[in-house]
Amino acid sequence: MSPMLFNFQVILTLIIVLFTANVTSQLQVGFYKNSCRFVEFIVKDEVRQGFFRDRGVAAGLVRMHFHDCFVRGCDASVLLDSTPSNQAEKDSVANNPSLRGFEVIDNAKARLEAQCKGVVSCADIVAFAARDSVELAGGIGYDVPAGRRDGRVSLAS
Repeated sequence: MSPMLFNFQVILTLIIVLFTANVTSQLQVGFYKNSCRFVEFIVKDEVRQGFFRDRGVAAGLVRMHFHDCFVRGCDASVLLDSTPSNQAEKDSVANNPSLRGFEVIDNAKARLEAQCKGVVSCADIVAFAARDSVELAGGIGYDVPAGRRDGRVSLAS
């Protein structure tokens, strides 16, 4: 087994454990089936395009999901930009410049906003993108319950 595949499997296991620990009754597979039925297809398409440009983006998106879920739960706070009065998570010494894949999430969000304005949370996009990255890199697929809410607080500390 190659070291890269082993590391990817370890990261996947950590994310699944982290994810299942934060699942609440409001999250459900197929959450967007009536409000934005192509959400997972659009995210997977953007991840695929990013993966074909740079295969390393797969690991970057998995790492992004892990870092997002680690502190305040899976709330997409890792995507928030710093302001003059606050340094955000993405700009912390631990994350910058090592977090990657923001452009994949941004592209997916732009397409989803054009299709289903204000419906799909960035937190769910990050979770779907991590799952799709695992699959594209040769790992196993898994269902991702959705219905997360985006956070509004992001602290580098």
